[in-house]
Amino acid sequence: MNATTDAAVARPNRRREIVNLIFRFQSYFGLIIVVLLAVFISPVRNDANLFLKPNNLLNIILYASETGVLAVGMTLVILVAGIDLSVGSVMALVGCAAGVLLMQDNVVTLPIIGAITIGHWSAIAIILLMLIIGLFIGFINGWASERFKVQSFITTLAMLSIARGLAHVISADNSIPLAYGPNLGNPLFKALGQPFAGTGIPVPAIVMIISALLVGLALNFTAFGRHVYAAGGNPTAARLSGINVSRLRVFVFMLCGMFAAIAGMLHASRLNQGSPNESVGYELNAIAAVVIGGTSLMGGKGTIWGSIGGALILQILDNIMGLNNVSSNVQLVIKGLLVIAAVALQQLRPEESEG
Repeated sequence: MNATTDAAVARPNRRREIVNLIFRFQSYFGLIIVVLLAVFISPVRNDANLFLKPNNLLNIILYASETGVLAVGMTLVILVAGIDLSVGSVMALVGCAAGVLLMQDNVVTLPIIGAITIGHWSAIAIILLMLIIGLFIGFINGWASERFKVQSFITTLAMLSIARGLAHVISADNSIPLAYGPNLGNPLFKALGQPFAGTGIPVPAIVMIISALLVGLALNFTAFGRHVYAAGGNPTAARLSGINVSRLRVFVFMLCGMFAAIAGMLHASRLNQGSPNESVGYELNAIAAVVIGGTSLMGGKGTIWGSIGGALILQILDNIMGLNNVSSNVQLVIKGLLVIAAVALQQLRPEESEG
């Protein structure tokens, strides 16, 4: 009788473990399914599967990298139950600012000395300044949300408009073409959007992997990571345990702004231009990647690598629909439905499962 009872109890437990496993690795299972689907429905030319061509696969990785970098920062924000709608505009602002500093002479007025002309900035100086700009914008987003006790949705929506407007002001409403060489831009900046050292591996993909690796390790093996999950899962308990939740959230928004700046530089380098009209809707792609990757919009559950998987899923879908000449409008509809499905799937997640 006891053996029968134990077996009856073990079956639900085993089912629960299987369900937990599926939810924990949902982005990986989804990625496998999407890849298999893409291979199956891909057009074939000259007996070659277009989806599986090396150049096509490298393009998928390249285009997914910018969304992936954004998704790393967005995952941190969503883990603490926030949202950042400004990252696409920050990308455009950073691209325009980097273009101006890279390509144009700049007049700076100094005390006593007066006005002096500073030539084209070095790539290193530009990269450092853009990172600082991203951190500062993230600080404003987080500080305003915590200081005035309003949803981050509102503060970052305002920053979306501010950053986009600044991008138009800085660029004078024009795209800024990037060119490299003597008396032009520093060629090191161009390397951000190119294959690494002749390997064929895009530098943006390397940046995405390093970003995900560093943040993933921090979330899993440091006090910072434990605090992020605690603040998102139960902020009241986190405060009672001594965690400064407000300061943590501000820091997380700063990191998100920094990753948006990195993505903006990668984007400008890849396109060889800084434009105030670029990166529209990228914030939605980043949020979609995070949600598809299994991170809970309620906070406290999710993984960085799941979000990277979500970014790859979105890009593979874009790619295979493009290869099959599916209208871009239909692509938007399909991606929207996919996000709704991912959110609905989260409602079925057992309480015991972890991101």
